[in-house]
Amino acid sequence: MTKIDIEKELNGQGDYVQIDNITRFIKENPPIDIKRFVYLKLTGIYERRNMFADAAEVYIRLIEISLVEKDKVNYLTKATECYIKAGFLDKADITLKKALSEASVMERGKISIAIKEFYKNQAQLYEREKRRNKAVQTYEKMLSMNYSDFEKKDINQKLLTLYKELGMVDQYMVLNKRVNG
Repeated sequence: MTKIDIEKELNGQGDYVQIDNITRFIKENPPIDIKRFVYLKLTGIYERRNMFADAAEVYIRLIEISLVEKDKVNYLTKATECYIKAGFLDKADITLKKALSEASVMERGKISIAIKEFYKNQAQLYEREKRRNKAVQTYEKMLSMNYSDFEKKDINQKLLTLYKELGMVDQYMVLNKRVNG
């Protein structure tokens, strides 16, 4: 099948039917360029449906068939973002380390900044959505990263507010003592 044939086959179908058809097509072991095309289609569907863990796994599979280093780094970075969105922060760490090891020196800085910004945006999104436990997990993770002292102070203030809202008295007391002396 060509890319056009695949597009025709998937056109007008629901997302879950497309996922099923793509999964069956991949099992037929198509050529690498077609497999890459189909995997990218699949990641688009997964991300649109907020199935971020599945999207991350597909990005990992894309790395295995990529020949260009830049593509590998890009897919690793996207997988990291998807793992963060899915709340799998440990897997995000592992994937980020792989991305940084594959990247050039210049790319490493850009990736680190992008991921730090992504964590920040994700934590703020959790706050807006009133998903306080997820926000706490994300902010606590951010404290272990190399943010500036000013940024860490801001993160600590947000954590204090969240701890108070969630009734996490012990954590609030420990952090308040550490921050405010």
